[in-house]
Amino acid sequence: MGKREQSGVPSDFDGIVRLFPLPNLVLFPNVIQNLHIFEPRYCEMLSDALESDDLIAMALLDRGWEENYESQPRIARSVCIGRIINHTPLGDGRHNIMLAGVHRARIVEELDVETAFRQARVELIDEQSWDQAELADAAKYELVKLFRSFLPPEIAKADPLSEVLVHQLPLGVLTDIVAFAINLPLPVKQMLLGEPSEEARYNILMEQLRQLKQREPEPVVPTVNRTRYRTDEAPPFSVN
Repeated sequence: MGKREQSGVPSDFDGIVRLFPLPNLVLFPNVIQNLHIFEPRYCEMLSDALESDDLIAMALLDRGWEENYESQPRIARSVCIGRIINHTPLGDGRHNIMLAGVHRARIVEELDVETAFRQARVELIDEQSWDQAELADAAKYELVKLFRSFLPPEIAKADPLSEVLVHQLPLGVLTDIVAFAINLPLPVKQMLLGEPSEEARYNILMEQLRQLKQREPEPVVPTVNRTRYRTDEAPPFSVN
């Protein structure tokens, strides 16, 4: 079991990323996702990452991916670059990893490579902060209030939750955490991933959460991976 240094995109990042396309996962910066790696091409991808910069870019497969999965099905152009912060080889060719989202990026072009896994040249998407700090602070309170309504009561009533979410996190980070945690449609999550403006993400997210609240008035458990900090068992994983 190996814990690795957690940090962002390295200063000498050359824009080349390893692509890990999945049909059911949109990773965001500022969150952690457990992944189970077992396909040979993605085991090769993991080995290559561990030997260099620990970076893997998560990409969402487009509709119709099933017909061309073994080749190169189309993927969304906005991706999230993640850094491996924990790696557990299982001894039978499979691996469990913890991937921390560190930066939004946009695919410029896919590369013609000899590796079994796909690679692309990307441009980093820089965060655009709300230019009115008072409005951003007020927005955090509104977002946390609505987010808490989706949580089970024993969690929603916890004072430390609001303390952390409202007082210690910037609005942009908060929008990423909520977008990842709540069971929103994948196209909506993908739209939020590709949006650099924290103000725009907040507005989109609030509209989506209000619509979801109308359909599901009772508290619902978010899709956040609750075991992502446990390393003594195989974590939940997406098919790869």
